[in-house]
Amino acid sequence: MSAILVAGATGGVGKRVVRRLREKGYKVQCLVRDIDKARSILGNDVDLIVADITKPETLTSLVMSNIQAVVCCTAVRVQPVEGDTADRAKYNQGIKFYMPEVVGDTPENVEYQGVKNLVQAAGKSLQKSSEKVIFDFTNISEELKNSWGALDDVVMGGVSASNMQFVEDTALFTGNVSTANSGGFASVRTTNFTPPFNLSGYEGIRLRFRGDGKRYKIFLRTEAVWDGIGYGYSFDTVANTWIDIHIPFANFIPVFRAKSVKDCPPIDKSKICSFQFMLSKFEYDGALNPKFSDGGFALQLESIKAYGGETLPQFVLVSSAGVTRPGRPGINLEEEPPAVRLNDQLGGILTWKLKGEDSLRESGIPYTIIRPCALTEEAGGKELVFEQGDNIRGKISREDVAELCVQALQQTKACNVTFEVKEKEDNANYIDWQRLFSDLQADK
Repeated sequence: MSAILVAGATGGVGKRVVRRLREKGYKVQCLVRDIDKARSILGNDVDLIVADITKPETLTSLVMSNIQAVVCCTAVRVQPVEGDTADRAKYNQGIKFYMPEVVGDTPENVEYQGVKNLVQAAGKSLQKSSEKVIFDFTNISEELKNSWGALDDVVMGGVSASNMQFVEDTALFTGNVSTANSGGFASVRTTNFTPPFNLSGYEGIRLRFRGDGKRYKIFLRTEAVWDGIGYGYSFDTVANTWIDIHIPFANFIPVFRAKSVKDCPPIDKSKICSFQFMLSKFEYDGALNPKFSDGGFALQLESIKAYGGETLPQFVLVSSAGVTRPGRPGINLEEEPPAVRLNDQLGGILTWKLKGEDSLRESGIPYTIIRPCALTEEAGGKELVFEQGDNIRGKISREDVAELCVQALQQTKACNVTFEVKEKEDNANYIDWQRLFSDLQADK
C-alpha cells in the first residue's frame, strides 16, 4: 500500500503530522537522519527511512518508492543565542522572545537546496495524483506478502490448489484447478484491511497483468465477514501479454457463492476491505466460464490501482509567513516578527524558504504551501484565518498546523495554493475545511 512520506518527522510539527496521519488510517513513512533519536520521539512502531534531504544521493528510488504524497516539515535549527535545554523548551514555548541564532546546517542547504532535492526526488516517484496505488507488486514487503492467502475449492470438498508467489517484481497467482469431487475453483484473497480503503473519489480499479489466455475474476468486498457478498468482475487474458484494464465500479456485480444478488445496493467505495482473484469453472448463476480448462494456470500481477480520482495535493510544504517581506518596499521592520527583522542575521532564512517554495511551484507536482505565523506549543483547536499576500501577523499552535497538513491532502481546492494562516482567540467547535480552501486563489 502506498504511504505518505513525512520529512522532518521528529520536529515539532512533523511528529504531530505523523501521529495524526496514523490516527486517520494512513500508512506513514518517516524520513529521518538519526534513527535512535527518531525512535525516542516517534516510538518503535513507526516505519523509519534514514536519509538526508541535503544529500540528494540518499534520496534513492528505493527511499522514495511506493509513496502517494509527501509532507515536508523540515527546517533549519534555530535556538536562543544564550543556549537552550535539551528538549528545546525555550524555543518551543513561543511566548518570551529570545535572541535567536542558527545552529548546524545553513538555511541555504536546508530551506532551499534540501527542499529542492526532496521535490526532485518525489517528482520521479509519485504516481499521477488522479490514481491511487493500492498494491504495487514491484515493491514487495513482508506486510504485502502476508496479506494474501489461498482460498480454494477444498473448503467444499474439491482438490484444487493455488497460492500467491512473489517473483520477478510481480505477484503470481498460480496453481492447479480441478473439477474433481465437484470442485472447480481456485483463488487468493487478502486479509481484511483495517481501516478499509476509502476509494470514494475514484471511478474504478485499474489492473496491470500478464495471463495465460484464461478468464479470471476479481472480487472486492465491503464487509469484514468471511462468507459474505463480494462484488465481482470477469476479465480475459492473452497468453504471455501484458495488459492494462480499467474496471468501473459500476461494472462490478454483487455475488454470493457464484450467484448474483438482486436488489443489492451499489458497491460502497468508501470501505473496500478485501481483494480476491479467482479462476472458476463458473461465471455467475450457473453459466460456464467459456475459457476454463482443468490443470495449471498462472496470472501475473504488477499493480492494482484506483483510477479517475480528483487531483489532490501530493506535496505539502510547511514554510513560514513573512518569506516575501525582507527587502519589500514600505515594510516597517519594527512591526514585523523577529524572523523578518533578523533575516540577514539568521543567514537569510526567509529568503531561502521562499526559494524552496519556488522549487516546488516550478516542479509540476500538485502542491500546497502553508505559511504559518509564529508557532506555539499551545493545545490548538482554535478557529483559523487563511490569507494570501503575506501580510498577516499572529500565532498558531503546532497542533493546528499538523492538522492543516493532513486536511490539505484531502482537499482538491488545496491544489497549487500558497497561503498564510493564524489562529483566532476562540475555540473552533467545527472547521469547514472545504470552505476555507475554496476561498483561496490558486497560484499563477
